[in-house]
Amino acid sequence: MTREHEVLVGVDGSAASLHALDWAVAEALARGLALRVVVAYSLPSFTAASLDGGYAAIDDETIRAGARAVLDEALLRVGDRVAVSGRVVTGDAAAALVDMSHEVELAVVGTRGRGGFADRLLGTVSSALPAHAHCPTVVVPLRVDGHPLPEGSPLPPVSPVQRIVVGVDGSPQAAVALAHAIREGQAWGAEVHAVAGVPVGSMTGVLAWLPASVDHEQVLRDVAEGLDVVVDQAVAAHPGTVVKRHTLDGTGAELLTEFSTASDLVVVGSRGRGGFAGLLLGSTSQAVLHHAQCPVMVVTQRCADVEG
Repeated sequence: MTREHEVLVGVDGSAASLHALDWAVAEALARGLALRVVVAYSLPSFTAASLDGGYAAIDDETIRAGARAVLDEALLRVGDRVAVSGRVVTGDAAAALVDMSHEVELAVVGTRGRGGFADRLLGTVSSALPAHAHCPTVVVPLRVDGHPLPEGSPLPPVSPVQRIVVGVDGSPQAAVALAHAIREGQAWGAEVHAVAGVPVGSMTGVLAWLPASVDHEQVLRDVAEGLDVVVDQAVAAHPGTVVKRHTLDGTGAELLTEFSTASDLVVVGSRGRGGFAGLLLGSTSQAVLHHAQCPVMVVTQRCADVEG
């Protein structure tokens, strides 16, 4: 399938979605892409009972008019900064965006950035879209100084992307994520930092099974050498690119979350298997999505055909 040179963004009228829209505009400008704004709405499965004990008729036109008003507000907000198109579609927002992700180069969605179990449930677009999209997805949290934006506060300006951090663990999906991080760095003129984590200090995971005689410093050196190989291969495909390398004690999720406090974009690879477990359990990509202080780009193996 031929992809349009577009950034797809879902909007529902909330402050979080409008902040994501602002970020998508900046991304489209940096990469020379057009913007596609989508508002999705679902008809309720039932309506409030009327006084005579029956049910009020569902007024599709009224609901659609409300969705159209949300779209008009979004298009007005974009103005003439980038080429933009808008669509109102009927159905589940996550499903609609996943379906359109076949057609575009990037999808963007907002989240309130409050974390917690409730924000991880299946119905949230910010969880479902990265797990199932067929292009890279950026989740933009609505945070100010590391805290959720108070209700009614003006939206913060979008920070230009000057520092990008990408997690590298030797997996195929991490290699795809690294390629996209480099592409983003070139578009924005940003620094790119590749991070590999080894949980030496906590002695959890793989290292917990190693005998005491194993030299943990040597383990770190071996991982650093592996990181160099992966980064050198990626850089060879993008002449002139400089990627800084960091091999540190800690899990990938811990390190990327920490780096997010001083970065403008975190890029993480994901197997993208989806399903209930993939949405609720502690994969690196989901953990970073829930705790990062800056926008997070999730790149699955399905994104390998997207230019990176």
